[in-house]
Amino acid sequence: MQLRTDLAIEARELAGERVSGTEYKEYCENGLKISRLSVKTPRAKQVLGKEIGTYITVELPSLTDNFRETDDRIKTIGRELRRLLPVNGLLLVAGLGNKDITPDSLGPKTGARVLATRHITGELARSAGLDRLRPVAVMNTGVTGQTGIETGEYILSVVRRIRPSAVIAVDALASRRVERLGRTLQISDAGIAPGAGVGNHRTRINRDTLGVPVIAVGVPTVVDARTFAGDLLGGGLRTVQSISFGHQMVVIPREIDLLTERASRLLGFSINAAIQNAFELKDLISLM
Repeated sequence: MQLRTDLAIEARELAGERVSGTEYKEYCENGLKISRLSVKTPRAKQVLGKEIGTYITVELPSLTDNFRETDDRIKTIGRELRRLLPVNGLLLVAGLGNKDITPDSLGPKTGARVLATRHITGELARSAGLDRLRPVAVMNTGVTGQTGIETGEYILSVVRRIRPSAVIAVDALASRRVERLGRTLQISDAGIAPGAGVGNHRTRINRDTLGVPVIAVGVPTVVDARTFAGDLLGGGLRTVQSISFGHQMVVIPREIDLLTERASRLLGFSINAAIQNAFELKDLISLM
């Protein structure tokens, strides 16, 4: 058993930080600490347990403390996301997760805040002054227990129909530390495995399975109970393996409703800022 985490920065910490076949750098922008980890070789993939690709981690002030819709954080996160997106073409934003389970509702809540524009075309767009909008389609996938359809199958069917240039997949993540819940945001071009954070592995959603680039975006909302207990006890993998309880349990913060609400607003507005960079943030908010 591994210490369960979806965050590449934590996988690097567990591996001892100096892993051959990777590149890592840190920088600050608008008061945010940002790290960029590139996993480049199969050996690095094996050591870290992370797919080959780029992982951008943004460390945030607690989302349960404050959030403003005109926050400069939105612009900063939007720029980081834009660097991984193709310059032109239709984009599909997919909100993954179960809207009825609060820790897993980040994807659907974010999807509801992304501006869908694929249908705004021609004279309608020109007359409304919206002809500079990039085409975007938005879908919320639900979960297999609700639909009977694998999330990857669902997204693939839409990709084949509308042929986007890339997919942005939004999902709740798992961390190994409670203090990172609602304080960390990860963006990656390595795709995503739905349900991996809570041990419910599904088919990976990435370029190989969909045929187009997949940019995964998420905020951690849960910690695996045994990983949390092992961390509290100051041990590593051996300590976690010795803990007999909690293998089907997760720990969530008390303010989980507020956390998912504000995280979805931050992600939704940041995605809009990344995609529709021809418009000012205040104009995008008014369109929403």
